[in-house]
Amino acid sequence: MANSQQAATSTPRRDFLQQMAGGFGGIALAAMLQDAEAASNPLMAKAAHHVARAKAVIHLFCPGGLSHVDSWDYRPVLARRQGQPFDPDGKLQFFASKPGNCQGSYWPFRPHGECGRWISDLFPKLASRVDDMAFIHSMQSKTALHGPAMFMANSGCILPGFPSMGAWVTYGLGSLSENLPSFVVLPDPRGLPPGGVINWGAGFLPAIYQGTTLNADANEEKAPIADLFPPKSFSQLAGENERRSRDFLQSLNRQHAVTREGNSELEARIAAYELAARLQLSAPEVTDISRESEAIRKLYVVDHEDVGPFGRQCLLARRLVERGVRFVQIYCGAENTTARKIRPNWDSHEDLVRDHGYWGAVLDSGASALLADLKSRGMLDSTLVMCTTEFGRQPASQGGKGRDHNPGAFTVWLAGGGIKGGTAHGSTDELGFKAAENPTYSYDLHATTMHLLGLNHERLSFYHNGIQRRLTDVHGQVIESIVE
Repeated sequence: MANSQQAATSTPRRDFLQQMAGGFGGIALAAMLQDAEAASNPLMAKAAHHVARAKAVIHLFCPGGLSHVDSWDYRPVLARRQGQPFDPDGKLQFFASKPGNCQGSYWPFRPHGECGRWISDLFPKLASRVDDMAFIHSMQSKTALHGPAMFMANSGCILPGFPSMGAWVTYGLGSLSENLPSFVVLPDPRGLPPGGVINWGAGFLPAIYQGTTLNADANEEKAPIADLFPPKSFSQLAGENERRSRDFLQSLNRQHAVTREGNSELEARIAAYELAARLQLSAPEVTDISRESEAIRKLYVVDHEDVGPFGRQCLLARRLVERGVRFVQIYCGAENTTARKIRPNWDSHEDLVRDHGYWGAVLDSGASALLADLKSRGMLDSTLVMCTTEFGRQPASQGGKGRDHNPGAFTVWLAGGGIKGGTAHGSTDELGFKAAENPTYSYDLHATTMHLLGLNHERLSFYHNGIQRRLTDVHGQVIESIVE
């Protein structure tokens, strides 16, 4: 199928529509005005390729590089070699440093659950959920740079401009909800992650499939979606006047479409505006957690200064999935900057105990609450929860207390949605330096995720610039060992 790339020309009518819809946040009106290669409603639910195990995905992303050797990947030999030169010959060069001495985990590891999986004390609450979790210990990236590694983790390519996994899933399966986007992103309240909004972009797919950014800390002063509502200067359009204006615009759109039967781009544009109008009611409702029980609020620790914001993100993810959102991505950490009190993400070059100690408590609290909540509601079986980072960290010290980037090895975990709990795939070498057994890339993780959603990654494609493109490019294998 061909992808038209002609830009829409501006007209007074189109400008008026843009003002009325108020920008529509992450869906991006400018993108809506591009030609959409789709049927009359590009977001309508579509048939899967095979029976799905999962209806929805909640993707937790830890930008900065979560250290696998301090969290999920137990390397007792590394502990025994504590303080010995990691590279006696002096031939290795890490991303930003020469290797220091071997540095074992800053937190002790212990076996947990019936499966006996070894998890560090950095994650005591998640350790109690290991029988629901599967670990991929042999993940690798093709780059040690944050932005490109983020792009690869999300889109399978280190270059910007390729569709994210959430966009591909929305393109392949459509939406389960008429009133909410199919793909929603909850950035860290501190800001966007490395690479920014490109991480959830639609790339060369029709732009309506990109993620919609939702403010997890929305309140009376801050709308849940940027520019969702008309500005205050348009107060004359509020209330009943706004409803009448929308109805009038809808009638104009439909009259315009009558004489252009079969124009799928026009129908897609109209559908996007209509969703924007419905979001003015549905988005504030879904972000209002005041009706949640006190027990649930305590479970997610939403009122805590440090762990509360991420807990709120996780609670909102559950509420979104309950209401039919297909793919929710949550960021636990923001753009990489130099540390003040702590690093704003997991990039612990200077002081890993300080930074991972802070972020570990944040992830441990929110993610464990999410798994427990989903399971208690009977939703975990149909919701795939996955936790990723862009690369790992080195098993040698950097500057005494930090660790450098390690694209050669890191760990990802998954739970629910058809995942075989208490299992593991692949392994690193005895020091955790490189993936040794069953080296795995984002292609395999993406293929597995799509498989659980009922999609064959080799069959879902889009014709672009003379190539039939797909999320996994020419790679990817379903990781059968962790699938029920």
